[in-house]
Amino acid sequence: MSLVLGPVLRHVGDTTAVVWVQPDRPATVSVLGSSAHTFKVAGHHYALVAVTGLEPDTTYPYEVAVDGDVVWPPPSSPLPPSTVRTRGPLSARRHRIVFGSCRHAKVVSPKLATRLGIDALDAFAAQTARRPREEWPDALLLLGDQVYADELTPQNRRRIAGRRDRHTNWPDDEIVGFDEYVGLYHDSWSDPEVRWLLSCVPVAMIFDDHDVRDDWNTSEVWRRQMAEKPWWRERIRSALASYWVYQHLGNLPAEELAADPDYREVLAAEGDTWPLLVALADRADAETDGTKGVRFSFRWDLGTSRFVMIDSRNGRILDGGVRLMVGETEFRWLEEQVSDRSAGGVEHLVLGTSLPWLLPHAIGDLQSINQLAAARPGWRGRLGETIRQGGDLEHWAAFRSSFDRLTQMVTAAATGPDAPVSISVLSGDVHHSYAAQVDLPGPDDAPGRGAAAVHQLTCSPVHNVVDWFIRPGFRLGWSRTIARATRWWAGRAGVPPLEVTWHRLAGPLFGNTVAMLDLDGQHVEVTFLQPRSSGTVHEAARLVLADGPRVGSAPDVAVVTGTSPAGRPQAE
Repeated sequence: MSLVLGPVLRHVGDTTAVVWVQPDRPATVSVLGSSAHTFKVAGHHYALVAVTGLEPDTTYPYEVAVDGDVVWPPPSSPLPPSTVRTRGPLSARRHRIVFGSCRHAKVVSPKLATRLGIDALDAFAAQTARRPREEWPDALLLLGDQVYADELTPQNRRRIAGRRDRHTNWPDDEIVGFDEYVGLYHDSWSDPEVRWLLSCVPVAMIFDDHDVRDDWNTSEVWRRQMAEKPWWRERIRSALASYWVYQHLGNLPAEELAADPDYREVLAAEGDTWPLLVALADRADAETDGTKGVRFSFRWDLGTSRFVMIDSRNGRILDGGVRLMVGETEFRWLEEQVSDRSAGGVEHLVLGTSLPWLLPHAIGDLQSINQLAAARPGWRGRLGETIRQGGDLEHWAAFRSSFDRLTQMVTAAATGPDAPVSISVLSGDVHHSYAAQVDLPGPDDAPGRGAAAVHQLTCSPVHNVVDWFIRPGFRLGWSRTIARATRWWAGRAGVPPLEVTWHRLAGPLFGNTVAMLDLDGQHVEVTFLQPRSSGTVHEAARLVLADGPRVGSAPDVAVVTGTSPAGRPQAE
């Protein structure tokens, strides 16, 4: 008896924890006195152990037993014991959150490995293992592209070659079946140091396009084009079913997991539950006039900090001429989570979305212009759609009504009577990293109220690369001169004025990176970390985003601790 993958520590509360595992056969899995029986999906076995009865603010080393036999930790492991550290009143105001997106698995091809460089999460994990336990992160947020289903590695190609006789209509250059997705997750999560980190740090995840396929849900046209491919229905079912099993379920707190109707149905089923997950995937993929069949957005409360993850991929509504990043019902749910004070005051609000809310100014304007162009009839609309798909013009700015609604939600939370100290929007996707501050009215403009420090913090890639010829475009996107020109063009094209302004604090930073957000009372700090070797990371830039009593917008304070390869400061 052994574990194929895991354990992965998922949601952790004051007295509960959820541990995800993939054993190699049906079994009962036990962790810290709690147990769960496996469920079966397309021949593979999984269990989520909801550990209960823990004490707040307590660290528990743990083992994983399968049918009574201890299978984790590995014998003679050089890494520290896997632990669960519960939350509680002593740690309510202090949190360290590590985040990033776009992580290729390690590959066996030397040429590809050289091109991708050192995996920043792997290096961070190796360095963390040597640090004292109190310096470990309190949460790891993986903001999309946990697996790459459309950029085939040598491992992927071998799997595809093995199924040619059984699936003659499946293409040789596409991941299609659930088994192939299982292989992708195995490649990504089986690295020893990363596997250890996932067993110790509570992990929240959301997908982006490459978890399914490049440009997933870019537009209504894209959906029609993919629906015409004979293998697509099996692909989207496999992608969404595997996401539900490997990523989504563990995002739910233990009490929500126990109450989830789909999970309850799976646990109650006899035999293989693949037909149930096919039906779930079909509901999730369907367009239903603003209401999706499954909600993948979720909320974690971390003491006085609140984290709300926004599904900006599957949550889209695109059919019938509607273009929304998130459907109406789900957006109302997001607004309720942000404004909810039933659990007490919120000192720090953290929003996660795989796609950046605030882009470099010129790039955001071009996306809003393209949205209008692609909606025009005839050849102009077709050209706009071609440019949209070719240039990946599908971020929040390309869904302008949703962009404005998100802006209004953030602004209302930042300037209301219960405004937190800070609001941080964490994102990835764009294969470079940067920090930007939103310019909000201070106390002089809103007597009796302070304004939260609001920032867009983007960290990408964790393990990927951006071509050299694209980098100048990201740098020029922040140019004030170019931004004035694109803003004028946007106005002429009919794009409405922006409701907020923002300015860059740091970046663009290129290279593999993970970011660390420290929330400590009224002090907020972000650090961008890049690998120096396979076992160490160093600070590329560190910024203090809020410091001291809340008296309006936070000061612009940047501490430069690294330089670019050319010797230029990476923060300014």
